[in-house]
Amino acid sequence: MRIIYAGTPEFAVPALQGLINAGHDIVMVLTQPDRPSGRGMQLKASPVKQLALKHGLTVFQPENLKPSEVQDQIATTHADVLIVAAYGLIIPTAVLNIPKRGCYNIHGSLLPRWRGAAPIHRAILAGDSETGVTIMEVVPKLDAGNMVSKWAVPITEQDTTQTLHDAISREGARLMIEAMHTLQTTGQLPSEVQDESLVTYAHKLEKSESAIDWTQSAIQLSRQVRAFNPFPVATAKFKEQVCKIWFAQVAQHAVELDLAQPAGTILQVQPLIVACGDGALEIHELQMPGGKRQSAQQFVQGQHVHIGDRFL
Repeated sequence: MRIIYAGTPEFAVPALQGLINAGHDIVMVLTQPDRPSGRGMQLKASPVKQLALKHGLTVFQPENLKPSEVQDQIATTHADVLIVAAYGLIIPTAVLNIPKRGCYNIHGSLLPRWRGAAPIHRAILAGDSETGVTIMEVVPKLDAGNMVSKWAVPITEQDTTQTLHDAISREGARLMIEAMHTLQTTGQLPSEVQDESLVTYAHKLEKSESAIDWTQSAIQLSRQVRAFNPFPVATAKFKEQVCKIWFAQVAQHAVELDLAQPAGTILQVQPLIVACGDGALEIHELQMPGGKRQSAQQFVQGQHVHIGDRFL
């Protein structure tokens, strides 16, 4: 089929590669304009653009899709389908009406739970036992289209947003390729209406949410640390410096420690265990300002950490 593919970050790469491998004609790749990146703030192409150029595909990078000249250029592709995966721009109704066989999106949650910008992060923060991916029809209302297919992914105590992102990206690509095969061979794609009574919204993350409040429970802080890995990364103050905490879990043997200490107090250094409002947190990986990510033991040695020191 003739497909317009709209995507920008790494999440959208596997599906584009899969559609190319499946033999579809990718007539246009829509991706966000190159952005400044790195210390030199040089313009950098999105991961989707990099893959598209590698395969010699037509890339179109408008700042938005509202101008008539932009919509006219998209219409010249005579596309059968528009596929969207973390594109990052609002798609006007006029553009949704261009493809002959409809528009479909790869969304990183089990809809109708977690519509919106940060579904994986919010699923971890909420303590959900699973998340997943949904292939859905694109409609003007946010993530409200009919559902074509789903795949569930369990959330374990080892999972971060990064690990779930990678799993969901792979499964989303597989489901979309299967959906396009069905559409191509049968001419239709059965779908299911979302139950509006079950809708929840995954609001965009704010950097202010990254600061750890040690008076919260160890369970909640473990979720926060894992949800904010790889971005924006949970933070805490130690000896007047703001450090990043990349990975932490609930301390399994906290009952053996003095949990009456003030929240944030270091109860043990091998392993690194910190008192919380309820229970204790075992920190595995940290990063000091200007330094690299390091294990908790490297941190303890480098910062001369002692029992009784405090994170704030």
